[in-house]
Parts: sequence; structure tokens; C-alpha cells
Amino acid sequence: MAEDMSIESYLAQGGMLSNPANVPPRYRAALLKLMATFVDSELAGAAGFAEVINQGPGIKARIAAARIVMEKSDNADRVLAIMGTFGADTKRYADHHPWTARLARSADIGQRRSDHDMRLAVFNYPLQGWDDAVVMNLLMGRAVTLQLAEFSLISYQPLAEVFRAVAPVEAHHADLAEKGLAWRIKTNGAAGLQDSIDYWWPRVAASFGTEDSAAFEGLQALGLRRTPNEVLRTRWQAEASALVTQLGLTPPAA
Repeated sequence: MAEDMSIESYLAQGGMLSNPANVPPRYRAALLKLMATFVDSELAGAAGFAEVINQGPGIKARIAAARIVMEKSDNADRVLAIMGTFGADTKRYADHHPWTARLARSADIGQRRSDHDMRLAVFNYPLQGWDDAVVMNLLMGRAVTLQLAEFSLISYQPLAEVFRAVAPVEAHHADLAEKGLAWRIKTNGAAGLQDSIDYWWPRVAASFGTEDSAAFEGLQALGLRRTPNEVLRTRWQAEASALVTQLGLTPPAA
């Protein structure tokens, strides 16, 4: 960075930062929010999936589910370590935090956060058995894949590197869900799966948010966003629709 260039100008031109001491206050706040959302969502998601492990149809399915829980927890820990370098209170992530807290199945909170943490709204809803958990993992897994592709390009280099490392792990979770559903349909039919598709579809779609253009442009100037939420949501709907149709199920109307 040139000596006479501001950090904001440097970032707007595609510059990268790597030291917490060098980031502007607005950048720090936005980056911490992004990290907290990821960490809290991973830990809440892992906690919810852990509760259905023993409902898996066989030992291999349960081993795969347990590995997903472990890997999501590890992904969260890697980002949490970066939050710690910014002085974040990492002690609140102790075991007693209510990561398993859920609303009623019939609740509909849109994009609102919980009172507990920064998890995405979708992780406030309870899983209803093994099949329902696999459907949720399939749909949300595809959403996470798109979101991580976006976050892997952010201007804070240490975090971008972590996101690039965890992206294939999260993509593999979605692949496992796809294979699990295909096997389930082949062996036992698709009874009940459409209900889960219909339930989780709008809740996963809401996870992309509705950022206004001014907010997006501000984050884009800081190198923290590149693609508008609506574009990401549209991509997800196209990918998820193709996937669900391939499985012989019906994607809900947008």
C-alpha cells in the first residue's frame, strides 16, 4: 500500500489486510459480525445434527453424521481463533452455551436472529427425525457452498484462507446428504421427503438475507462482499431445484 493511500482506498482497489491492528473500526465491526454468524451457525447446526445421529439407518450413516458434527465444530473453531485475535470474547463459546436451543417447529421468524447468539435464523428450527435432517443438510449445504465461495474472496487474508480450507469440507457434507437421500428413495421410496423439502426451502432461502444496495456497496468497498444476496439466492434456487428434481421431488415455487 502506498504511503499516501488510505486503507479505505486500498481496500476499494482490491487490497488485502492481514493484521487486526491495521483494520478500520467499520471494517472490524463488519468482519466480526461475519465471523460470529459463521461460528454460531456452525455450532448450532452441529448441535442440532448431533441429536439425530443415533436415528441414522445403519452404522455407516451414523459414522458419517458424527463426522459432520465433528467437522462443523472444527470449522467453527478455526474461525473462532481468528475472532480471538480481534479481542472477541471467545469464552462465551463454552459448553454451557445453548447451541441446542430451538423454536417450535411451527414458528416462522423470517430472517430474525435468536436471542441466544448470531446463528442464522434457519438454525433456530428443530429437526424432525433423520430424513428431515438429511433434507435440511442437503438444502443448507448447497447454500453454504455458495456463501463460502463468496467469503473465500474477502479482503482479510487469514480469514479468506480459512474459508477456502473449510469450503470443500462443507461441500462434502452436502454431497453426503444427496447420496443419503438418493439411497433412501431407492430403498424405501420418497414418502415424507416432500414435506421436509417444502418446510426447509423457504427457511434456507431466507438465510441469504435482504441486504439493501447501500449496505452492500459499503461492504463491497471494504472488500468484504462481491455478490449481492439476491444473486446468491437465485443461484441457490437454481442449483437446489435441479438437485431436488433429479431426486424425483418437487422444488417449491419461488
